[in-house]
Amino acid sequence: MSIRLGLAGTGRIGAAHAETLRSLPGVDAVVVADADAARARDTAAKLGVDFAPDIEALLATDPTGIVIATPTDSHPELITRAVDLGISVFCEKPVAADIDGTLAVIRHLEDSTVPVQIGFQRRFDAGYRAARAAVRSHELGWLHSLRATTLDPAPPPAEYIPRSGGLFRDCGVHDFDIIRWVSGREVAEVFVLGANRGEQFFRDAGDVDTAAVVLSLDDGTLATVSLGRYNGAGYDVRLEVLGSKGNAVVGLDDRAPLRSVEPGYPAATLPAYPNFMERFRSAYAEELAVFVEVATGAAENPCRPADALEAFYIAEACELSLHQRRPVAVEEVRR
Repeated sequence: MSIRLGLAGTGRIGAAHAETLRSLPGVDAVVVADADAARARDTAAKLGVDFAPDIEALLATDPTGIVIATPTDSHPELITRAVDLGISVFCEKPVAADIDGTLAVIRHLEDSTVPVQIGFQRRFDAGYRAARAAVRSHELGWLHSLRATTLDPAPPPAEYIPRSGGLFRDCGVHDFDIIRWVSGREVAEVFVLGANRGEQFFRDAGDVDTAAVVLSLDDGTLATVSLGRYNGAGYDVRLEVLGSKGNAVVGLDDRAPLRSVEPGYPAATLPAYPNFMERFRSAYAEELAVFVEVATGAAENPCRPADALEAFYIAEACELSLHQRRPVAVEEVRR
């Protein structure tokens, strides 16, 4: 079965998605569009895919599915319009800029059978999948701790921060989702401390550039999440899952930006990952391959808007905890 896929948004991640989509089995055509029509035209020419001058023209091509990689504030309208036309949707996180917007989209989808898959690519990474399998098989015993890390080598541009949603919604939300997914548990309570040691633009936006998050899961398991924008050693994303019988560690490979100072321990020979695109290249490709199966009815949706909402609730609780300097139950922010 050959299908046509649309792609809205040809920035860095959108262009990477377009390159992946054109090579997937069963994809006959890819049509790209962007608010910046010239950028979309250049991307189409470079990749040898089709070009639509705007979103209206893209939707008019009647694609089987659409991949949304546009700015966050456009997600709700694009999701609902596509679903109303019967077009399957893959949308990069988040569903919307806030909880109310996310809930509005979910309510709009209640009576629809058209799938909407949300882009949490870590669910498709081989390491995280192996950790989840180890938990499900009980080979680790009962869990007592999870330790997650997401540390950027350098901060995003200053103009990005005010519209990013903040460190927890923009960055930590991936850790919150993967902790739920790997452990199979829900987060009950959070406590956060944050700091600003870098550029002033984080303070100006009411954000922090470094945070330590403690999560209490609903069965008493504890999790910690370390977030930062200034990890000069390289892009560092890991998860440790610790149980009564054993442990599983994700991201501990030859490119992890860790330097042992133990005498005689060999130094790393490979460069650290420079960014999330390279670290999760295979995971991004896998999640889009799965989306093709979802769009054609060959697979169940692996990441629904409701999953994104749960991760968003945790991020919202973290924001409240940061500013009020107290533990916050996730139920406090739930609508």
